[in-house]
Amino acid sequence: MRNLRTSTAFCLAILVGMSSVAMTPIALAESAKQVASAKSQVQSKSVNINTASAEQLAAGLKGVGLKKAKAIIEYRNKVGKFVKVEQLAEVKGIGSATVEKNRALISLK
Repeated sequence: MRNLRTSTAFCLAILVGMSSVAMTPIALAESAKQVASAKSQVQSKSVNINTASAEQLAAGLKGVGLKKAKAIIEYRNKVGKFVKVEQLAEVKGIGSATVEKNRALISLK
């Protein structure tokens, strides 16, 4: 009788463990979809590099984190508003490849 209870408890523990493991990839996939959706929504809108905050620049531009976003704002404060998208390549840490990746996402007005 004791072996039956132990075996039953063991089987239940395995089933519970398997069900939680089986749910984890589904939950992770759903979370990844939500992140991708949010990112695409942010990136589908243009970012005004003359008025955006560092957080908005980092969220809206590909390959631009908070450090580069702050460099963009520092450049903007020092030199003045961007007149051409190409000027963005003059910012330290921003190259022409980053400018090209983001050309469709950038607005100046």
